[in-house]
Amino acid sequence: MSIPTSAREYFLPQIGTHDTLTIRTKEVEKPRANDVLVKVHAVSLQFRDLVVASGRYPVNPPPNLVPCSDMAGEIVQVGVDVKGWKVGDRVCANFATDHVYGDATPAVQRSGLGGQSHGVLTEYRTFPAYSLVSIPQHLSYEEASTLPQRVYSCAALTAYNSLLGPVPVKAGDYVLVLGTGGVSIFGLQFAVASGAIVIATSSSDEKLKIASKLGAKHVINYNTTPNWDEEILKIASHCRSTNGAGVDHVIEVGGQGTLLKSIQSTRNGGQLHIIGFVSKDSTDAGTIVLNTITRAVTLRGIQIGSVAQFGDMNRLISANPDATRPLVDKVFPFEEAKQAYDYLASQRHVGKVVIKVA
Repeated sequence: MSIPTSAREYFLPQIGTHDTLTIRTKEVEKPRANDVLVKVHAVSLQFRDLVVASGRYPVNPPPNLVPCSDMAGEIVQVGVDVKGWKVGDRVCANFATDHVYGDATPAVQRSGLGGQSHGVLTEYRTFPAYSLVSIPQHLSYEEASTLPQRVYSCAALTAYNSLLGPVPVKAGDYVLVLGTGGVSIFGLQFAVASGAIVIATSSSDEKLKIASKLGAKHVINYNTTPNWDEEILKIASHCRSTNGAGVDHVIEVGGQGTLLKSIQSTRNGGQLHIIGFVSKDSTDAGTIVLNTITRAVTLRGIQIGSVAQFGDMNRLISANPDATRPLVDKVFPFEEAKQAYDYLASQRHVGKVVIKVA
């Protein structure tokens, strides 16, 4: 396979807006002994990418940051000491390249792509061999690029970490997903594949129709039903011995603006997985604390998942290909990365926004 000596990549010459995204030419690096060189085929965008570009991400990125963390590509060269990978293998890199298994440490967090370290919006990039996982055979590069996860919004691995982490979702459980972005859609799909009953919310009836097609049994437009937490209690009470028991798991992407209603939608002892903060509303923190105690709800902050979890998730996806196929809303060419960011910011999408690199 012919490997070019130079390649294109995007970088942010200054933080503050994604409008500063600029293409430059770089030298294609050769892999070290335990690294592999990957030709990047597709990159998916996340809410975190907007946060990083705007300067609201709570870390100091390196100068001239190469953005984005979620990619899928093809190995084109392997280091001399690499075992288990070969040229031609289709792979994704984990969001934090040093998070192989277990809990995330500060050192692991510093290896987060596209924020703490340079990212993947580039035509070629080297990765440590231990940071890679194989792509399920039935997925395209564009679909597979949506699988890694990131902080403050996420793709498949964050949803998997939420629902199949320390307290796994069970068949017959009720799962509430807020909105129809990438994490919520994957949460919906993994819950359905696990035999759970999904309730989905959105401000758009058209988006809710898509959620229903993907397997959501109940949908709620929170604009026309502002007290959506009360409606969720009614829905969940039909199959509970206690009236108004609530849901077992919540995929919470709104943050403080939706957190109180999410808590009030959860059964006593339920699991609430806090992933994002896209809501612009605010709620008194004291009220949130009181309701958390009253309902004995577990609030679990979801940050990053390990390479080991990534492999487990891909086995679930391969075993349930129809129910878990990633929903890609729109694919942009590499030269239109700014437009892809604009489209993500507009929140018109359902599922994932992808940039085709190769």
